[in-house]
This record gives sequence, C-alpha cells and structure tokens, in this order.
Amino acid sequence: MKLSSKIEPAEQIRVRLKERSYDILIGSDLLDSAGTLIEKCIETSKAYIITDSNVSTHYADRLVSSLNNSGIENEIIILEPGEKTKSFQVFEDLLNTIIEKGVERSSTLIALGGGVVGDITGFTASTILRGINYVQIPTTLLAQVDSSVGGKTAINSTLGKNLIGSFYQPKLVLADLRTLETLPERELLAGYAETVKYGLIGDSSFFSWLERNGENLLKGEQSCLIHAIATSCKMKAEIVAQDEKEKGKRALLNLGHTFAHALESEVGFDNHLLHGEAVAIGICLAFNLSSNLGLCPISDTERVEKHFRSIGLSIEPPEHPSGRWKVDAIMKLIGLDKKVIKNHPVFILSKGIGNSFIAENIALNEVRQLLENTFRDR
Repeated sequence: MKLSSKIEPAEQIRVRLKERSYDILIGSDLLDSAGTLIEKCIETSKAYIITDSNVSTHYADRLVSSLNNSGIENEIIILEPGEKTKSFQVFEDLLNTIIEKGVERSSTLIALGGGVVGDITGFTASTILRGINYVQIPTTLLAQVDSSVGGKTAINSTLGKNLIGSFYQPKLVLADLRTLETLPERELLAGYAETVKYGLIGDSSFFSWLERNGENLLKGEQSCLIHAIATSCKMKAEIVAQDEKEKGKRALLNLGHTFAHALESEVGFDNHLLHGEAVAIGICLAFNLSSNLGLCPISDTERVEKHFRSIGLSIEPPEHPSGRWKVDAIMKLIGLDKKVIKNHPVFILSKGIGNSFIAENIALNEVRQLLENTFRDR
C-alpha cells in the first residue's frame, strides 16, 4: 500500500538527556529534507553514509541529493546486509575505511538502514577519534520503533549477541515511513514483534489497539504506522530518560530478549531466524514461564500467542539448521547474556499484559523445563 505524500514530520518526539537530548522525527519523505534537518542540529564538515547493499539501491541517491542540496559533503560506504555484518572484522574494516577517507572530529556518520546498520554505525561513531556525531535514518519497522532510539550500539561476539558495544546517543533520528514500502513482508513482521513488546511491558491499551489495528498497520496504513511508531518511541524515550544505561527500569525493554538473543546466537546470526522473529518466540517463552510460575494469568499468555499467530508471526522455533536444537547450548548462551547479575541470568517476566517486571532470581530448572517442553520435537 502506497502512503500519501507528506513532507513535514507528522510526529516529533524529544529524548530528554540534558546535553545529549535529541529529536525523533516521524513522517513521509523525510529523506528529501534530511540535509536541511541535519543542518539544523549539527555543524558537520563531512557526512559518511553507512548503508547496506539492499537499502542503498532504493534510498541512497535520495539522501545524497538532499545532503548535496544543503551543501554537506558526503561519501557512501556500503556494507553487506544481515546480522553477520555486526562482527569484529567488519567493524575494523569500517573503522579503517573511514579513517582512510580522512574522517575528522567534525565529521558525522549517518546510519541509513535497519538495526544492523544502526548498531554498527553507532558503535563506530562512539569509538572513532574517541567519538563523533551520528544520525539514525532507520529504514525498517524494527529500527523505527526500537533500535534507532536510545543509544544502544553494538556488534556481536562469537559467544553471543550484542556483547560488545556502548551507550552512545545519536544527534537526530529520522523515521521516514516511505522506506517501509520496499521492506519485505518477513522484515515487516519481524519489526511488528518489537512494536507489540511496548504494549506488553507497560501499556495494555496499546496492545488492545494493536489487536484491532495490527493488520492495517502491516498493510501500510499511514495513520496506523504513525500511531504505532510514535507510541513505541514515546515509551522508549521516557524510559531512556529515566535510565539511560540500563541500570534499572530500561531492562524492561528486553522483554523476550534473554531467550531471543540465545536463540539467535545458537543458529549463528544468519537469516534463518531474524531478530524480531526471535523476539516473538522469546516473548511467548517469557509469558509461558510467567504463567508456569503462577505470576501471569494463562489467559493473557494465550491472548499474546493468539495475536502473534493472527498476524502471521510464528511462535514456534524454526527447525535448527544443524537438525536439532540443543537445550544445553541455549542454557549456556542464556548464562552469557549481558543482563547477568552475580552469575545468574535476569529475565523480564509478566504479571499480565501491560505489567512486566525484572526478575533476578528465577530457578533455572524452571527455565530448562520450559525449554525442554518447547524444543522436544524441534
């Protein structure tokens, strides 16, 4: 479904972090005014556009044209698409490429892409020359509702997902709805899982709205997209303002992620299991664990599962590329999660839809039993 034309941002959300505060702009065709919008908040000597080969085909020329019209010198660096790009080798190569091109402390990196591009660009910006400015232009639903906001930047370790990174805030986030028009359905659904997360952690009315409007959102209805992206970003902005470096409340944003990151690591960071797909499975595992522990009504768990199924998101793990999932391997990866406290994994569980909480002392035999039941025939 094509979106109606609208140049001005439909929503503007402020992430309030004192001197590191910045705006999230949501609307259509923002790429065409990106140069002007970036100029308003950053003085830059040169911009380096970091993108991938899929996104560059559709949107790089528009961004370059906008920067040129604003007199911003720029160069494009194109990465391979996919989670495997978030590696030490690609990170080092990217650093060296930017250094060879003459990066200065007054330069700006622009992440044009989904979560992978945003993560590695942000981490590069936080480390090169001890830190330079960067801008997020997310082109996937997942990145627009979640990963582009809040300053989490990372690459993956061979031992797990997002274990190497920093908290480093962008100077601006431009969420252009037009970029979702070329997004494959599978990627759109994966991003939807992160959208649902916001309703589940603290806004039951938003989850109810998604139950009524999820199908229209996924068909590209502009009013639904704007509402969902803005609601998600507002909630994240509020949480990040209270707990920027995840020492408390921000951990709630990891609902489903303790399981999800372990599953992604276990299959090797490829397209076999997308991050959002793993999050949907992880959310359902977290709700089932909550119900098993007597914390969450089983009716709420069933309602969450029903909604994911209704819009086409699988809540069942896919077949493992090697033939079989190994519970021992998943448990080991859970133990390496970045939220571990005193050698014990932390889970985000639920007392019901819209009422998630941080659980630090969950019996691991309960987690193992849940996984054994889930993966028995996988």
